[in-house]
Amino acid sequence: MIDLLVPYYLWIKALHVVSVIAWMAGLFYLPRLFVYHSQPQTTAASQAIFLVMEDKLYRLIMQPAMIFSLTTGGMLATMIGTWSMPWLHIKLLSIFLLLVFHFSLRKWYFEFERGENNRTQRFYRMINEVPTVLLIVIVISVIVKPFS
Repeated sequence: MIDLLVPYYLWIKALHVVSVIAWMAGLFYLPRLFVYHSQPQTTAASQAIFLVMEDKLYRLIMQPAMIFSLTTGGMLATMIGTWSMPWLHIKLLSIFLLLVFHFSLRKWYFEFERGENNRTQRFYRMINEVPTVLLIVIVISVIVKPFS
């Protein structure tokens, strides 16, 4: 079946890059929204607006982009036979950590929704750096291909 997709390799690769960009944008922006949402002076009206923004960002942008990134990435890895390469294992570990981060964001959103957020702005500012570090590792793994 994967052989049928080989002529579309560049299209799949382009769609992969676009979906990764959309997913990463959400991973960068949602914690930033949490920073503002967690400020003590936030009013009830702005809290409600933050909840809508956060939920739509996650459900309508981040979740589909994540699924599409994983699907197209798996297709590409299969098409070019990279599953056994060390650089891909580094990338896969980083992606696993991004997934943990992704689902942690949803958990924290639900805490905001229930009015149970106990984390500070500082916490959200700090965790906002996690996807940046993982993105650096992923890009270096893909471009430099260390340990290959």
